[in-house]
Amino acid sequence: MKIALFSAFYPYRGGIAQFSAMLYRALEDDNELKAFTFKRQYPNFLFPGKTQFVSEDDVADKVPALRVLDTVNPITFGQSAKRINEFQPDLFIGQYWMTFFGPSMGKMHKGLKKGTKRITILHNVIPHEKRFFDKGANNYFLKQSEGFVVMSDAVMNDLLSLKPDAKYLRIDHPVYNQFGEKQDRNAAIAKLKLNPEKKYLLFFGFIRGYKGLDLLLQALPKLDDSIEVIVAGEIYGSFDAYQEIIDKEKLSDRVHLFTDYISDDQVSDYFSASDVCMLPYKSATQSGITAIAHHFDLPIIATDVGGLKESIHHESNGLIVPKPDPTAISEAITRYFSESLKDEMSEKIASEKKDNSWENFAEKLVEFSKML
Repeated sequence: MKIALFSAFYPYRGGIAQFSAMLYRALEDDNELKAFTFKRQYPNFLFPGKTQFVSEDDVADKVPALRVLDTVNPITFGQSAKRINEFQPDLFIGQYWMTFFGPSMGKMHKGLKKGTKRITILHNVIPHEKRFFDKGANNYFLKQSEGFVVMSDAVMNDLLSLKPDAKYLRIDHPVYNQFGEKQDRNAAIAKLKLNPEKKYLLFFGFIRGYKGLDLLLQALPKLDDSIEVIVAGEIYGSFDAYQEIIDKEKLSDRVHLFTDYISDDQVSDYFSASDVCMLPYKSATQSGITAIAHHFDLPIIATDVGGLKESIHHESNGLIVPKPDPTAISEAITRYFSESLKDEMSEKIASEKKDNSWENFAEKLVEFSKML
């Protein structure tokens, strides 16, 4: 099958680019593929991080993607469709995660030739941080695809709330496996220059308000001094509110900040050094962090928001906190360590993740397209 994929690909970085590269590799052996990506993803003034692009130090999968779409240049919307049409794909697979892309990507999708089936993988539909144009952008974009792939019930419900007649495939997020193998814990701790006698809670990924780092920091003083926090991820926006908590509660010795972008070859260090991964989110649909934690057999403690508990099963491969609240979070952490839950939960993750491969995901996606 001839398949065109549009998403963030190299030279862009981040979770969506990593997801897209893994999907490309899972599809390439049995299909004729061509990848397309952005000329400009965001204007720099709208991007809250340090850079959108892979740096020289990053280890990235250099998928050969053609850069076609400038999200703020309408001339490229139709041009992008034309370049994709020149490939004459049987199937077009797009990815959507932010309403900002609705107009540009929607116009591009609309310009694809009849006969090309159009599927969109939805990472998010209704955003965590609301904007005035969300509804219109979503409505326009969702009209342009024949089928959708969702990886959580929360995203599925958001889709159906906007497009009740949508044809969709509900499938779990595959386990990320491009970050190397799990290391010896003490070796990883030594790399990070941490104390092997301590217990470590890992907060991993881009630091954004809805992810609840402030709640985790507020929970920390309620815990035994042997428990510390690793914060590993690039800051989106200001870190001032978090630093105020650290200073007020005198937590500087217990909070270890690694707030640069974490390249693929560094990911193993943080997950191997940690005792549990923390998702203290205030809102969520799903999280790619769960797929990374599961690759490293690391249990997760997460708040009961959005679709997090669909892949984090309470008292099986992790703990679900009933609400995003510092006291509730601290109670779950205390239980996790007092009952020594890590080994049993890690074994459960290892036994469950085998079927959740990228190859299975790709195969089901192609099968779904044939039903449209």
